Amino acid sequence: MEELQLFDGNLPVEKITNEWYNHFKNSNYGAIITFVGVVRDEDNIEGLSFDIYEPILNSWFNSWQKKANDKNAIVLMAHSKGDVLNHESSYIAAVCSPKRRVALEMIDEFVEDFKANAPIWKYDIKNSKRVYAEDRSNPIEGAGILN
Repeated sequence: MEELQLFDGNLPVEKITNEWYNHFKNSNYGAIITFVGVVRDEDNIEGLSFDIYEPILNSWFNSWQKKANDKNAIVLMAHSKGDVLNHESSYIAAVCSPKRRVALEMIDEFVEDFKANAPIWKYDIKNSKRVYAEDRSNPIEGAGILN
């Protein structure tokens, strides 16, 4: 099973979370903490659209997997590429750990770092067009035009 999964369009939440649970429930993890992100109906958007730079995402995710492994835990993530309409899911994260405190702390850190540093560009869908959501985006360290 892939620990990082990318999907075209909205995520099949129940399928993904059930797969993770069934795969890891017998692995002696005492905690499987899941976070599901849902696209909100706000600011007159019809949904969100996502572009992903997979090589940097893989590197970012692998660094988190190492942090988790150092605590005898594992991180899992699924994210959408392309369009996701309001009230659908575009992001799922999970942490599996023998200890609940490790999982609870790590899921919070993982989700916050994802929002700040993952190489995923978000667009609002308005009038069936993609509009870059610059006001809700963060620059990626080291990215930009070279001098």
